[in-house]
Amino acid sequence: MFQIGKTIVSEEILTKDFVCNLSACKGACCVDGDAGAPVTPEERQILDEIYPKVKPYLRQKGIDAIEKQGTYITTDLDEIETPLIDGADCAYVTFDDNGIALCGIEEAYNQGDIDFKKPISCHLYPIRIQEYSEFSAVNYHKWQICDDACSLGAELQVPVYKFTKDALIRKFGEDWYNQLEAAAKDL
Repeated sequence: MFQIGKTIVSEEILTKDFVCNLSACKGACCVDGDAGAPVTPEERQILDEIYPKVKPYLRQKGIDAIEKQGTYITTDLDEIETPLIDGADCAYVTFDDNGIALCGIEEAYNQGDIDFKKPISCHLYPIRIQEYSEFSAVNYHKWQICDDACSLGAELQVPVYKFTKDALIRKFGEDWYNQLEAAAKDL
């Protein structure tokens, strides 16, 4: 672990390799698990505002889940997440012709309908951020469904921090990322 500003960073994001391999996993991270994607307090209002423009990109099951539960939910532990369809798929998930899970929010962004790419937790994955009162912990999250992404990352020699560069800059800024790159060179 090392520190950059008010973050404590796991060395694993520098040493582990990762490149999403959607042809192998089919976007399982959007449909597996037992919780929605973490949403920041700031993103709640954004999800409310963009929903009308995202809605045309969603499946009917996703629309039904959002209209029943809301654009986000708050769990019993006061965590904010995207809603799920029947306790499984993220309500914002869509599928392409090959059965690969995609994000309806990101599709609306890619088409220029909104300027919000997707929740930062999704954009950062496989990095997870744990917020504490005095600092943020920046950790690599290992999940077996991403084994193919780890293999592809190793084959292409792309460490996690390079794969998530845009998301890390979005979250922490360019200066923070430059310090992270310097730490990687020192390692």
